[in-house]
Order: sequence, then structure tokens, then C-alpha cells
Amino acid sequence: MKKLNRAAVESKSYSNKIIQFGEGNFLRAFVNWMVHTMNQQAGFDAGVVVIQPIEHGLVDMLNEQDGLYTVNLNGIKNGTPMNEYELIDCIQQGINPYSDYDAYLKLAEDPNFRFVVSNTTEAGITYNANDTLADSPAISFPAKLTALLHKRFVHFNGASDKGFIFLPCELIDKNGENLKRIILKYANDWQLGDAFVHWIENDNVFCNTLVDRIVSGYPKNRIEKIHQTLGYQDNLVVEGEQFHLWVIEGLGAFEKEIPAEVCGLNIIFTQDLTPYRTRKVRILNGAHTSLVPVGYLYGIDKVRESVQDPVVGTFIQEAITENICPTLDFPANELTQFSNDVLDRFRNPFLDHQLISISLNSVSKYKTRVLPSVLKYIETKNELPKHLLFSLAALVVFYSGNRNGSRIELKDDKEVLDFFKNQWEG
Repeated sequence: MKKLNRAAVESKSYSNKIIQFGEGNFLRAFVNWMVHTMNQQAGFDAGVVVIQPIEHGLVDMLNEQDGLYTVNLNGIKNGTPMNEYELIDCIQQGINPYSDYDAYLKLAEDPNFRFVVSNTTEAGITYNANDTLADSPAISFPAKLTALLHKRFVHFNGASDKGFIFLPCELIDKNGENLKRIILKYANDWQLGDAFVHWIENDNVFCNTLVDRIVSGYPKNRIEKIHQTLGYQDNLVVEGEQFHLWVIEGLGAFEKEIPAEVCGLNIIFTQDLTPYRTRKVRILNGAHTSLVPVGYLYGIDKVRESVQDPVVGTFIQEAITENICPTLDFPANELTQFSNDVLDRFRNPFLDHQLISISLNSVSKYKTRVLPSVLKYIETKNELPKHLLFSLAALVVFYSGNRNGSRIELKDDKEVLDFFKNQWEG
């Protein structure tokens, strides 16, 4: 079978527009899939150059395939199970700055780059006091980025139109603001000058973003069948769900540079993503956390089976509609649509989410994802949210470590496990 590359299949090339830090599954199934869609449907003409953020990664494999790979999206779409394949061709090149730092810095001289996208994990947007401008490369992602920005600033003599739009996808609150803050700290530490600081603050746009798509990664167990379907060997197939949501805060007048609407992409531009984050945490994550102890103690092992069960499925649907949604300040139709999307995602026939696998640190998850809904419901309704409190009761029983005579493999902080052990044995 032929190996995937640009000589083996029909593909397109695009102008450099996006520098992307991270070559992992999520960005390729989320951002790059969206870029590809806009290239195909809106003439976005956006080529991506991928930077490997750590020393060992997938850039070599990506370059062997000429930047090409396949996204396999499966799940429920508009009420119908869908399993779709899409060849993604927007990545033009991959660079490993640990082996070719000069090629990395050379990107600063290309006037066509406009966007910087990143997903360097939650630990990526951090400050390392030992990083210096002379490092090749620096350890932290923000330090690497500061070096690139300074090179661009010097090369273009501080031109105001050569700044970037930053769209970080790391799962931390205010990811754009934190990235900007650390870059400015490096600028001060490295004494890069007031003019550079002014350029960072006034000619670059740092957006906070919220991302949402389940990406399960390389479908190892099905890959031979997938290769037969595709007709080529792709070592970078990435599997994800149909649902996607990208909320981008603070883009303002620059929204027009991202032609999402004409492509039907679920990209929301806003001046405040806080309510969207709250909605996601309360409904999606809150429902997940509320479901785990109830479904598992009822004798069900998987998320999908729980939602399909007449008893547990009714419970979680009512928990969302009757206990969680009334605490959120959103139009009713938007809450209904988002809730239905969440339940469809839980019903995804292509994903096997084990309840026990998502029970990790359930106590802290309940505190951050469910308890705020409980307290808000009591405050606004002056009554108790029975479904969410039933879930809390089930959680306490779950931490007894016993499921109908079988041992539950509890995974949590030692302090939490010791507390429940003392309560149940005392």
C-alpha cells in the first residue's frame, strides 16, 4: 500500500499564515481541521508551519508525510451517527527548533505570518527564570516565542502591521492574557527595551480562548481497516468527535480575518468568554461528574450506556435541564441546544468512555464543576437541587470503594482517600 505524501494523493499548497506551536492530536483534529475547512470553503489560503515545542515529537513523521494526515470524525451529527474522513493539507512544514534553531528564527522574517496558535499543555504557558535570549532554544514556550517576536521586531524595525494574533488553546483560564504577561516579563528580564514592549502591547493581539472537542487520537485498534478504507498508509490518522466549539475573546475588528461563519464552523467571537466557560464547565463537565457515581453504582460501566439507560439516562437529562440550566444566564434556546449537543456527545456510538476512567479526582471535580450549580440553584430557587444532591450522595457511597461486593479502584489524592476510608471504617 502506498504511503501518504503529496506525490501519492491530490493536495493543495497554501501561503504561510499561521505559526503553530504543537503538532499533537488535538491541534491537528481541531485547529488544523478548521483551517483546512476555511481553505476549502472560503479561500482562506492559510498555510501552517508547525513548531515542535519539545525536543522529541512528531515533526519528523509529519515531514515524511509532507504535512498531510487524515482526520476521522465520528459521533452523532444532527441526530445521525456519522463516521467521516478528511485529508488535511494545510500544514506546509514542520520545524524542530532543537535541531534547527536557525530555521525557527528565520520564520520571524516572513511578512505573511499573521496568526500564532499553540497547545503546549496546561504546563506550557509558564515562566522559567533560567531562560535567556541566547538560548537555542529556550526551555519554556513563552521564552521561545519572545525570542521569535524580538527577531521579528528588529527585522521589520518595529512595524505596527507585523504583529501577530495569538490564539492559544492551552486549557488554562485567561490563556492569552497569561501568555502576554510572561512574554512581557521576559522582555523586561532580557532588557529588550521600551520600544519592543510597546510593540508587544499595542501591535499584537492576545486572545483568550476556550476550546472543546474530544480527540481520542490515533485509532490503533482500527488502523488496518482505516488504511484499507483510505487506500494509503497514514501514520498520523487522528480520531475525534463531530462536535467542536472554539470561543475566541477580544479579537474585535480582526474577526473578519477568520472566515468561520461562511463555513458553518462553530467559532464564537465574544468580548467575554466567561459565560461560555461557565456553561461548558457546568453542563458538559458537571453532567459528566454527576453521572459517574450514579451510573457506576447502578451497575453501568460506560458513559454511552448510562445515557441510553431509561433510569440513569432520565436522571442525567433531568439533572441538566432541571438543576443546572436554571442557574445559567443564557437564552433558553441556546441552553437547550448546548444540552442536547452534550447528550449526543455522551451517546457517541464510536467512543467507549469508561465511567471508572473519568472518576479520577471526583471530589475536586464535584467542587469545581457541580457545587457552584448546587449553590446557585439554592440561592435562586430557595430549594434543593435533588438530582445534583443525589449525585453527591452517590459520590460518598462510591468512595466507600464497594460496588455490590466488588472493589472500586478509587483514584484521588491520598488526603481524600484517607478521609473517606476513616469515615466508612469509623
